[in-house]
Amino acid sequence: MSDIKNELCLKNVGQVYRNLDVDTLMDHAVENEGARISSSGALMIDTGIFTGRSPKDKYFVNQEPSNKYIAWGDVNKPISKEIYEDLLLNGKSQLNGKDLYVTDVYCGASKNSRKSIRFITEIAWQSHFIQNMFLIPSKDELENFEPEFMVYNACKTTNGNHKEQNLNSEVFVAFDVEENEAVIGGTWYAGEMKKGIFSMMNYWLPLENKLPMHCSANVGKDGDTALFFGLSGTGKTTLSTDPNRALIGDDEHGWDDNGVFNFEGGCYAKVINLDPKSEPEIFAAIRKGAILENVVADGEGTVDYTDGSKTENTRVSYPIHHIDNIQEGSIAGHPTNIIFLSADAFGVLPPVSKLTKEQAMYYFLSGYTAKVAGTERGITEPTATFSACFGEAFLPLHPTDYAKLLGEKIDKHNVNVYLVNTGWTGGAYGTGKRMSIKNTRACINGILDGKINDSEFETLPIFNLSIPKTLDGVDTEVLNPRNTWEDKASYDAASHKLAGMYRENFKKYLTNNSDFDFTSAGPEA
Repeated sequence: MSDIKNELCLKNVGQVYRNLDVDTLMDHAVENEGARISSSGALMIDTGIFTGRSPKDKYFVNQEPSNKYIAWGDVNKPISKEIYEDLLLNGKSQLNGKDLYVTDVYCGASKNSRKSIRFITEIAWQSHFIQNMFLIPSKDELENFEPEFMVYNACKTTNGNHKEQNLNSEVFVAFDVEENEAVIGGTWYAGEMKKGIFSMMNYWLPLENKLPMHCSANVGKDGDTALFFGLSGTGKTTLSTDPNRALIGDDEHGWDDNGVFNFEGGCYAKVINLDPKSEPEIFAAIRKGAILENVVADGEGTVDYTDGSKTENTRVSYPIHHIDNIQEGSIAGHPTNIIFLSADAFGVLPPVSKLTKEQAMYYFLSGYTAKVAGTERGITEPTATFSACFGEAFLPLHPTDYAKLLGEKIDKHNVNVYLVNTGWTGGAYGTGKRMSIKNTRACINGILDGKINDSEFETLPIFNLSIPKTLDGVDTEVLNPRNTWEDKASYDAASHKLAGMYRENFKKYLTNNSDFDFTSAGPEA
């Protein structure tokens, strides 16, 4: 075993708790960090004033050779090496002289593509979170573990020099690609660690001609793999957790020459309004070994999942083996079906449509969903959100780099691609109603069992989407969204409005590379 204290590059380190078991980490969290145990046995913690990521506080060092690949802008903001060194010194100063939790894990179930990551933190429950979300090496692997990337999580410190450094705030999540390290300060939200490594996988893998994906994935008994792309709130976790199909993973995957592999060793699901009837697998996974974030519970530890008073972004992290039906090794073959999930709060998109390869490229680069009133301050009506590749916040390279890889793989493996609307029907949010889980699951089942191919299709005007006239288990009247609106003229106006949003958003791709002018595959003017 190596001398871990010297490897940390810190001073006067106290006790090092390296790769502790979950029981001990839970005890530390309860005894020292104010955590509680829920009635189901899960650890309950609060993440402080930050109950979500701080995307405006993420930075990459602007240096060669990585600056030749990174797409600089609002998502990937550059900082100088000098500023990064100052942030790193700040973080290390916080960790110096402390008792620390060191957690060694892998990101990536494929041995050909995985990365070894070391996390250093003062917080026991954060170490527990890391063990939930990543892949735990075997005892033999830990004996010879050599990290390829290190994350210093100094969440208890802040950056008092941010104004002088022209940074967004006192929070920082900064990456030095060449030095293979990152430092976090000012936020306790554990999702920064998970998504920080996802961002790095999104940097590393495309350079190896492998596609990183913000998607969930499962596989059927016949070995047919399905991918579910979607932004938060579209049903990515819920719809991929299927008792009839083995779960590969719920959020982050890679696609290489051998097939699909999970980046993670666990799941990270929203639990606001969690219902055991509609999401029994997730509900059952909330037991000892899981971590509940920012939930409200009574004195007995019984959680009220309807209470969003701390945040609407209440979450649970749990190891993937808490789900009964999981794919052994978290690896499967090349996809048969790809499903893009959009929660359309304007009530315009159909519940299911089959896409051409060109449409798949268009809707992948668009990455559309809609936020509804009440989910964020200041939102009083549906608001369109376009996030390239259904995960723009985590893409260090230009979105078309990922789209190109997707298109090549769709062609090579003859993959079917569908667009599924899990949002509203019969009108926009406030007038219409949310698409029923029954109808959505029937659409998904029709895709996965191939019965959708037996349907007669028609073309939805303006969007030119191919939609089935009938589909087993789906209420026929909802298949064509225009039919669900009482006021057809209002539907047509809403359709033109959403189509215009798509076209306006897609303009940013037209000046980059003529190979990606897929405007003809999108909505008409």
